[in-house]
Amino acid sequence: MTARRGRDGTLSSLLLLAANLLIPAAILVFATGFFPYKPLLSGLATYDDVTEYGSPPEAPFDRLIFMVIDALRSDFVYAVNSGFEFTQSLIRDGAALPFTAHATSPTVTMPRLKAITTGSIPSFLDVVLNLDEGDESSSLASQDTWLAQMKAKGTGKLVMYGDDTWLKLFPGTFDRAEGTTSFFVSDFTEVDNNVTRHIPDELKRDDWNTMVLHYLGLDHIGHKGGPRSPHMVVKQREMDGIIRQIYTAIESEDHLRSTLFVFCGDHGMNDAGNHGASSPGETSPALVFMSPKLRELKSNLQSPMPENESFQYYSTVEQSDLAPTLAALLGFAVPKNNLGALIPEFLPFWPNKQDQLQLLMRNARQIRDIVLAAFGQEIFEIASNADTLTESKADYQELAHGWKRLADSYGRNTGNENHAKLIPSITKWLHHAQDVLSSMASNYDMSRLFLGQAAAAAALIAAVIAAARCANDKAASFIPLSGILLAYGVMMFASSYVEEEHHFWYWATTAWFAYLGVRGFKRGNTSAGLQTLSTTALLLATRIIRSWNQTGQKFAGEPDIVKMYLNTNPTLLWCLIGATYLWVHQNLIYGLTGLPIWLSFTTATGLVLAAFTFKTAFTLEDAPELVTDFARYLLKLNFTQDASLITRARAVFIGLALLTAVTILFMLARRRVSVGQNGPATLLTLYTLLALTQSRPQSIPLYLLFNLQHRILSSSSWLEENLSPVEVSTTALLLQHTAFFALGGTNSIASVDLSSAYNGVASYNVVAVGVLTFVGNWAGAVWWGLAAVGMLTQKRRGGDKEVGGGGLWKGHVAVLTVFVAGSVAAVMAACTVLRAHLFVWTVFSPKYLYCVAWSLGQHAVVNVVVGGVVYWLGSLEDDA
Repeated sequence: MTARRGRDGTLSSLLLLAANLLIPAAILVFATGFFPYKPLLSGLATYDDVTEYGSPPEAPFDRLIFMVIDALRSDFVYAVNSGFEFTQSLIRDGAALPFTAHATSPTVTMPRLKAITTGSIPSFLDVVLNLDEGDESSSLASQDTWLAQMKAKGTGKLVMYGDDTWLKLFPGTFDRAEGTTSFFVSDFTEVDNNVTRHIPDELKRDDWNTMVLHYLGLDHIGHKGGPRSPHMVVKQREMDGIIRQIYTAIESEDHLRSTLFVFCGDHGMNDAGNHGASSPGETSPALVFMSPKLRELKSNLQSPMPENESFQYYSTVEQSDLAPTLAALLGFAVPKNNLGALIPEFLPFWPNKQDQLQLLMRNARQIRDIVLAAFGQEIFEIASNADTLTESKADYQELAHGWKRLADSYGRNTGNENHAKLIPSITKWLHHAQDVLSSMASNYDMSRLFLGQAAAAAALIAAVIAAARCANDKAASFIPLSGILLAYGVMMFASSYVEEEHHFWYWATTAWFAYLGVRGFKRGNTSAGLQTLSTTALLLATRIIRSWNQTGQKFAGEPDIVKMYLNTNPTLLWCLIGATYLWVHQNLIYGLTGLPIWLSFTTATGLVLAAFTFKTAFTLEDAPELVTDFARYLLKLNFTQDASLITRARAVFIGLALLTAVTILFMLARRRVSVGQNGPATLLTLYTLLALTQSRPQSIPLYLLFNLQHRILSSSSWLEENLSPVEVSTTALLLQHTAFFALGGTNSIASVDLSSAYNGVASYNVVAVGVLTFVGNWAGAVWWGLAAVGMLTQKRRGGDKEVGGGGLWKGHVAVLTVFVAGSVAAVMAACTVLRAHLFVWTVFSPKYLYCVAWSLGQHAVVNVVVGGVVYWLGSLEDDA
């Protein structure tokens, strides 16, 4: 019998290991087929069609200053209450021509800069590469861009100051450059001062033809405090002052008289100050062309404009339209991979209609070459049988036929009058081509998609067999988990359900607690009064948690507890924050009672006080309107009042690391660091302090509610009588997801919170920032992952031992692996089936990235590795 159990245990362990290795393998294989790089035309475009169209018309400008203000949403410049007062005066005067530039998803810096400089549509995979400062695989050094064209002109040097993403995208392109780290969002001032200090000297030089400036401070303010941060208008005025400085130099310096000054945002931001998704605020950056020469166009538009909820001010253009427009205005060939159309407002710069027509025809011919490269010459054959074409090829053939009609009309027509009639037709064809090519399906590798799904399916089968063999429970206990997984899998095929996934977890958790409560009544294990009270408390806490932060897409701006009560009543907020830290302080002292009383009290008090004062100082810097006078007074009383935020954060992290090390050493020595509780509970308290440090202040009181739920679930009346081992794992699964969404998480890239990603970090470090970003966004999920370890440790101490060749921990991991493998398979299947869906890049692809984070970060690292270590340490302590 013992030998059989040993064989069963070995087999289940091997199956569980195989499942957890297959999951990351499936993710990697599927990703390489779902996010491929699109093939591009190589080399630089040239004017090789002079015989057909004649010599290119003279360009009105010979020098370019291109200024990017990161996250410059359109209303920041154009609406009332804007800090860009000088810019608005130039719009009224006609010296500035404003637009709203449409930025396609993903609205993060790297893919947006690719679109701006090449005129093409970048790969969605760039949203991942955008996070790695050291990545060079996304370089545009070999691609045709307006930077490469300006360098090829040989009329001057290229200089760049600002976001070092430009240096990563264009290695070796700039003759003078100084980059600043784009991800250090705690810095509002130095990151911009390092750019501004170069401007006066460069404006006096005449050895350059292109100057790129990229300011990051406004984006950092958005991430930290949102678009209505008190720092926002101040930063806008600072940027407006720089614009005044540059424009004044263009007016006064002879060598700058023919300089085109363009400033724009690479993307916008949503109401939370984040970006990455496709909300109107994120996809609507400002775009302004400036020069005294623009007065010739006599635009003289109204400025400022009334507030517009859609953020659409003046004319709307695509970001890709910049490339052909700069080509015409600066006198170089349109980049080869461009999908943009020349902005028609600039055509009056060329009074001769023949010149206007020539510019548009060159733009159209360049786009025709992309169609030709994609489908070959046969697509242009009029005699092709349209019935044999796919829908996609039919779109391309329509473009080809439209081009042939334009070319024939161009060849037949002469004279300004006839050309004037042809110009609208070319413009219409350009925009149609832009729509068709921009919506072109990605070049999916279907074999990799299917192989990835097969690996995920194999992982699911292995996990199910392992769970059946090693989980210490009845078969009926798996029914709720099966229902959750089935409903979740079906939900992944509907975009609205993916966007509003939080409702699924809120309702499932509520139904689960109600079911457990009713079942407890039927079993009669505890008194009816206690069962009613505990069930009611669980349901009430869950209801409050789900109302704390409105997330998702459709109702993100609706009233919630944070907006209605905490943001408007800072006194209530800080009372709740203070109560949370006091609770942690009490738990920490209790968790260190194995130490001398003076040491445990002093250590716990010092660490909690350091964490509280850091959070107060952080909020005072980030959102001072939330800090009460009493909190400011307490901060002044503290002897560390002059310490920097970095020093404060490091003090908290060092203190947590030391106490964690002490607790682990006690557990390794098979001793208790606490007289009244086990080691995993003490480690949970220490992590709670880390979670509070990494959470926004408005979310801190949620941990009081998490603690209430945990106290009820880990009480003997529930844990020993109401919850079997599989049901403990099911509960942990539900509460991990509920906590993630309650703290503000969504399936949108824009909800990734970077506000606490640089706590204690003086310079960018991809590992440190990555870990802090994960903890900041998955803080609640990690909390419940560790809480589940404590609950399983209690069950082991209560008598649940090895069954079926497995154990409590192995069964817990097997249950969680079943869900993870099933969810990965469902998301992959949805992405494959709906790869031509309108929302594939705005809903399903971000969901896939979140699925990767849940599978590798939360499951593999937190639940399996960290949880396994803590459980093992707890077993050493119990064996003492």
